Amino acid sequence: MVMNRKIKIGMIGLGTVGSGVYKTLSDYKNIEIVKIGVKNINKPRNIEGLDSSILTDNPYDVVNSDADIVVELIGGTEPAFDLIKTAILNGKHIVTANKELLAKYGEELFNFAEEHNKVVLYEAAIAGGIPIIMPIKTILAGNKIHHIEAILNGTTNYILTKMDIDCASYEDVLKEAQDLGYAETDPTGDVEGFDAAYKITTLATLAFKKRIKFENVYREGITKVRAEDMKTANELGYKIKLIASADLDSEGRADVRVHPMLVSKDSTLSHIDYVKNAVSLKGHPVGHITLSGPGAGEFPTASSVVGDILSIAAELGRTDYLLPMMRCNHNENAQMIDILDTKNKYYLSLNAKNKMGVIGSLGKICEENNISVACMLQRGLKNNNTADIILITELCYEKDIRRAIEQFEQSEAISQVNSLIRVQYND
Repeated sequence: MVMNRKIKIGMIGLGTVGSGVYKTLSDYKNIEIVKIGVKNINKPRNIEGLDSSILTDNPYDVVNSDADIVVELIGGTEPAFDLIKTAILNGKHIVTANKELLAKYGEELFNFAEEHNKVVLYEAAIAGGIPIIMPIKTILAGNKIHHIEAILNGTTNYILTKMDIDCASYEDVLKEAQDLGYAETDPTGDVEGFDAAYKITTLATLAFKKRIKFENVYREGITKVRAEDMKTANELGYKIKLIASADLDSEGRADVRVHPMLVSKDSTLSHIDYVKNAVSLKGHPVGHITLSGPGAGEFPTASSVVGDILSIAAELGRTDYLLPMMRCNHNENAQMIDILDTKNKYYLSLNAKNKMGVIGSLGKICEENNISVACMLQRGLKNNNTADIILITELCYEKDIRRAIEQFEQSEAISQVNSLIRVQYND
């Protein structure tokens, strides 16, 4: 029987995204927000017509209310996980934007929800306003997706874009991003790649239909990227982006990681600038597709949250088993490939002493470690009688390039290893 009453919503969190959700839902006559959990009831809020009587500073009031759907927007693992489990025990369906919770406890959460015949939807947890979860679960369900490359963090993309355009240092651009509110006072979650790693963990799990364990995802942030690397990358036909990637090889093994990458200017991802996000997928039979748009913000993220709410609301009263296609339907853990066993191309910047035989010694170290050099550039002499040498390698093993780096650092000819960044290539 179709429900002939308003769908009741409980919300935990009324920050940027929560405010957008509240404002958007106010246009729907068949939906009623009955309870909202906040940290501070008396905080001034830019929300017209907000009924303060539905606010509470105890989030358990929300999960113990008469809401049909609980929307969790506070992030983190605790108390979010316990709140969601309590809501499920109380018969609520769940909408969440919590990428960290999904990455670390997704398996437990989805199993718990299934045991209690409840749905957990999370479109907003991966790429803000970009629809990606439901398309993978529905329209793209007939595809075997084997490759993902994505820009999933607006803060780092903004920083790298500004470093590129303004020829500025990471430190200077980070401060500017913090002043503008694009970066947190403590930016670690973004700039060290944690945020993107949470997201690619869940996205790869969905796309590959195998569980990816977050602790097995390789992660490297942008803090070591230099303005000089940006300039050189441009000269070589690349842009530097923080890329979250996932590959499934022919044997069903997964390589999932987050790190800076030199991305070809011919690639769509090289043109995703500032706070925008993008997700590029390869699979059969669809081929290669890219979805891009705003990856964060009040209304873009609210768009995904409200879409999930309406999907559940449309099913309530119609069936005892809601949205079967959107539920977790896989239990196999993916066999992961260690980063040391992967093959990549590399951009390597070295500061070398200006003396005879330096190039020869570099070549010898590369040869001893099975590394073939595709391109070599030498910059002008510095005041200390050294020069920067740039190498672009052919495909080689990560373990080989790391061993070569150790030898470069011990070499009398090399003053310093400046940078090591992986390079995008088409397989």
